[in-house]
Amino acid sequence: MMAPSSKRNENTGSKNMKQTGVLFVCMGNICRSPTAEGVFRTLVEREGAAEYFYIDSAGTHAYHVDKPPDPRAQRAALGRGIDISSLRARQIEISDFEAFDHILVMDQENYDTLMFVCPRRHSQKVRFFLDFAPQLKNREVPDPYYGGDQGFERVLDMIEAASLGFLASVRGVSP
Repeated sequence: MMAPSSKRNENTGSKNMKQTGVLFVCMGNICRSPTAEGVFRTLVEREGAAEYFYIDSAGTHAYHVDKPPDPRAQRAALGRGIDISSLRARQIEISDFEAFDHILVMDQENYDTLMFVCPRRHSQKVRFFLDFAPQLKNREVPDPYYGGDQGFERVLDMIEAASLGFLASVRGVSP
């Protein structure tokens, strides 16, 4: 299920001791999770908090390893001033459960997949990303892959709301 060590996204660097590690996870790592990575990275940069985070994304499956995000995801993100074109898909690794403080999943299927392989001592790290946007009244970010451009816009709206809520949660304040 888990791939051997694969290349991390080039712009993540390596985590240092003062950083909070955040990993966004979907199935193939070409739509939702790289979008979340890009949105959250842009948010913390705008807030002047980038140095406090180690941010990455991964997929539960190896369908698209080393591929860039879906062109529709790239266009939608770029339309909001977020460039995710340099990101590359990778499959989650067992070592990610140790390396990251928060592993934020996009839907139930990916949550179940991760919980099946997650070492018990790290299970509290795996959460639904949309739990940080309760106003949306939904736990799952829908997969826009088989739909049209509007699905990517809807996903961006949801991810932006959850990113704000997650950052507020990490800071210990209300969104």
